[in-house]
Formats: sequence, structure tokens, C-alpha cells
Amino acid sequence: MSLRNKVTLIGFTGKEVETVNFENGGVKISVSLATNDHYTNAKGEKVEETQWHNLVAFGKTAEIFQKYVPKGKEIAIEGKLTYRSYDDKDGVKRYITEIRIDELLLLGSK
Repeated sequence: MSLRNKVTLIGFTGKEVETVNFENGGVKISVSLATNDHYTNAKGEKVEETQWHNLVAFGKTAEIFQKYVPKGKEIAIEGKLTYRSYDDKDGVKRYITEIRIDELLLLGSK
């Protein structure tokens, strides 16, 4: 994988994995990942920020997600940013930013 478009995140899945099975036998999963950041503001108060990321995976990586990644599971991922758009039912163009997973590491306990 190129260093030009590389994302590495560690976080917790925010929902159950959603699976799409294609006619050719391929598999796609999508899931959200929450990452947390902590800092101290100017008043000396500890502040926690949560960012949500949309993840997608295909093939063998998607199959591993299906079997081993429930909601709330801590994982580390490596992948690349992808962007796509679509027109919703009202004809409004919507934009989606996703991370296409190349590597997955299961963390934490069962």
C-alpha cells in the first residue's frame, strides 16, 4: 500500500457489521468505528472528543469482520480514504467518506 493515502485507526465498532453479498460470491461489509481523543482545555477541564468513521471491507477481510467483530469490539485498522457520492430519493447529491480496509487487527478480550 502506498503512503500517499494511508489511514491507521484504533477504536471501537459502533454497530453490528452490515453485510452485502454479491451475485458473483463477493462480500462487502460496512461498520462504523469510534475513536476517542482526550485533551485539557484552557480552563483545566479534561475534554473527550469522539470521531466516527465509516469503514468498508471486501473479500477475506470482510469475512473476518462477519465472524469476529461484534458491536463494541476494539479493533485496529489500516486502509485508505475513499470518497463517493449518490443522489438520494429526493434527487439531492450526497457525499460519503469511507475508509477501505486493507488490514485488520482484533484487540481486547472476547
